[in-house]
Amino acid sequence: MDREQIEDYMGLALAEARDAAVIGEVPIGAVVVHAGQVIGRGHNLREHAQDSTLHAEIMAIQEACMTLHTWRLEDCDLFVTLEPCPMCAGAMINSRLRTCYFGAPDPKAGMAGTLGNLLTDARFNHQVQVVAGVRQDEAAALLQDFFRGIRAKRKANRARQTPLKRV
Repeated sequence: MDREQIEDYMGLALAEARDAAVIGEVPIGAVVVHAGQVIGRGHNLREHAQDSTLHAEIMAIQEACMTLHTWRLEDCDLFVTLEPCPMCAGAMINSRLRTCYFGAPDPKAGMAGTLGNLLTDARFNHQVQVVAGVRQDEAAALLQDFFRGIRAKRKANRARQTPLKRV
């Protein structure tokens, strides 16, 4: 896969991330690609469903498995805007994905090189190749803007709730 294709597929993951932000979810998006076709898409739905497992990667992997009618995604690549957490890295290993391309590193939960690297750990029966930093600035900006907006709303709410003092 050439750099232009990689960036195009990450663009689709970024679009999924923007869809998540529109509905108030943390803007993380993912797509699974097989033989040049997107066979799975997902974005975070954790807040809406109140289900801690509904991460973008999990959603995309599930759709890809349904599309191919198999849990083995050996000839598939996953593109995700944020470095996978331990749960998502485990799902990638278990589904036998070939490659994980990610955008921004995750200093709080990243398991594709930042805090650890489950994906290439030789102790597991399968390793997933990792390509980091694909459209990293765009992916990071989406997250930064989202959380900046949340902090601004919280600050505004606190300001409205502060009673006025009488002199």
